[in-house]
Amino acid sequence: MLNFKFVRHFSLLIVLSGVLSACTSSPDELERISDRSPQARYQDAKDFINSELYNRAITILNDLESRYPYGPLSRQVQIDLMFAYYKAGRFEEALPAIERFLKLNPNHPQSDFVVYLRGLVNQEKGINGFQEFFGLSNADKDMESSRAAFSDFKKLINKYPNSMYVEDAKKRMVAVLNRLAEHEILVAQYYMRRSSYIAAVNRCKYVVEYYKDSSSVVPALTIMVDAYDKLGLDQMKADAQKVLDANSSN
Repeated sequence: MLNFKFVRHFSLLIVLSGVLSACTSSPDELERISDRSPQARYQDAKDFINSELYNRAITILNDLESRYPYGPLSRQVQIDLMFAYYKAGRFEEALPAIERFLKLNPNHPQSDFVVYLRGLVNQEKGINGFQEFFGLSNADKDMESSRAAFSDFKKLINKYPNSMYVEDAKKRMVAVLNRLAEHEILVAQYYMRRSSYIAAVNRCKYVVEYYKDSSSVVPALTIMVDAYDKLGLDQMKADAQKVLDANSSN
């Protein structure tokens, strides 16, 4: 026959066990199940960003965005989340978030910052940190993201001429332009090594025509002179040499 007194005692033990287990939970676990306000949790995320703990901020911001998509902090949460993605190097997550925000909020007061941020993400995307650290060139990598960055900064300058980010965008455009031009030079050098002199000349002409304000104009003209010499095109070589001499003296 079932001992009901024993059952009651056993049930009590189970309840007490659950209470003790909750008391011994780790601080992180207690934080995850706490019932803090959205404003308080958002401030936690901001504190993490200020402390450069971007992935921890992302965890909170993602949760806030999913729980309160239409709350008073929703747009600012989304902007901070994009920024945290960028700073954490999570570019493949940052770009879709930025595109979605701009599509849904074309007239948001911080749209200029979001466009600027997209330029920053595209500029950084695909850069090999190891090569950058040791000063090695990686301009021979795919330039699609660099072209997108140039377009983003140009859009910021044209659409938001009074934005506080315009001056920095202009400086970044120069850096991106030099990077794109350097890429063309590397390709031209590759063609020269393969004796594809006409292809090398075409790459260098592109630099001279479209990247005339870059630091790669003199290297481009130098390659053109060498290529024309290899092709036996003396007049073209002489013409390229004159342009090279004029640019070298500046």
